[in-house]
Amino acid sequence: MLPKAKPIRELDAAGWHALPLPQREVQLNALVAAQQPVVLRGYVAHWPLAMAARHSGQSASDYLRRHHSPVRGTPRARVGALMAMPEMQGRFFYNEQFNGFNFSPEWMTFDTLLDSLAQLHQIEQHGQPVPAMYVGSTTIATILPALNAEHDLPLGERDALASIWIGNRTRIAAHHDVPDNLACVAVGRRRFTLFPPEQLSNLYIGPVDFTPAGQAISLVDVQAPDLQAYPRFADAMAHAQAAELQAGDAIFIPSMWWHAIDALESFNVLINYWWRDTPEYMDSPMNALMLAMLTMRELPPAQRKAWQEMFRHYVFEADDSTAAHIPAAARHALAPLDTNAARMLRAHLLKKLNR
Repeated sequence: MLPKAKPIRELDAAGWHALPLPQREVQLNALVAAQQPVVLRGYVAHWPLAMAARHSGQSASDYLRRHHSPVRGTPRARVGALMAMPEMQGRFFYNEQFNGFNFSPEWMTFDTLLDSLAQLHQIEQHGQPVPAMYVGSTTIATILPALNAEHDLPLGERDALASIWIGNRTRIAAHHDVPDNLACVAVGRRRFTLFPPEQLSNLYIGPVDFTPAGQAISLVDVQAPDLQAYPRFADAMAHAQAAELQAGDAIFIPSMWWHAIDALESFNVLINYWWRDTPEYMDSPMNALMLAMLTMRELPPAQRKAWQEMFRHYVFEADDSTAAHIPAAARHALAPLDTNAARMLRAHLLKKLNR
């Protein structure tokens, strides 16, 4: 029998927006430092969009349309929507041959997007199957610049990227993100199913360089898992956490936690904030993983084990003692990184790679 996901820890955050700013930042800092998922009930219930959504989906759509009005004389921004046929049942995934995907992109104006979702809602109301429509990770500043003024969150000194996600009933496969993520449900309902990073081998992750949306995804349908094809997924579910969020709720998803997201209404809007508490000069760790595949994965076992020790020593357990025996001026790449040192190290790597 497949284990049932445990509930994600919840906090009543409905009144946090009225607290003094320093106190709100202290609360957020504590959540981030713990690096554990948590649901913040009512955290953004004061947002005008969430309040409109509690009235009706149409009210929320009208609110977005008003805030999209462009500056006079400027063109209307277009958004990239993904469309999946009704038989896909909202699941955005690979095609049967695994040489492409089961959805197609379509560019449209924001007004057309809202009109299309309204039309699909009407069709669905008459009991007819409808395509899944999904606009993912679109920068708010690009299409809804006026929205930030009424929906911004105090994130302290974090330089967060604010994005919006809009669609109907969709299912997004479990994937991970490098940044920390504060995801706020503004319209509709969403189900989040989370897995800790150490469940990687039980999630049957697909290709890392050929993905539906940039991040590698689990090949398991979380809502209808095939345990004959993916038997270890039962172990992943034994460590899973899940929650259903409504308009006004938020969830903190720590860096590298795998998460599957199901949008449960005919009109759903999510606004999320991504940030990394790392210096700007640092590259994505995924680049190091890809380079390691190129340079180490096919080595003989004994050599791979030796390189595992090198990574332990120089990366994963590095501390002040790692290069203490080398004169400070001669440590080069072993010295603490700063902007200039990172630039030199990057140039050295590019020279080596462009052989």
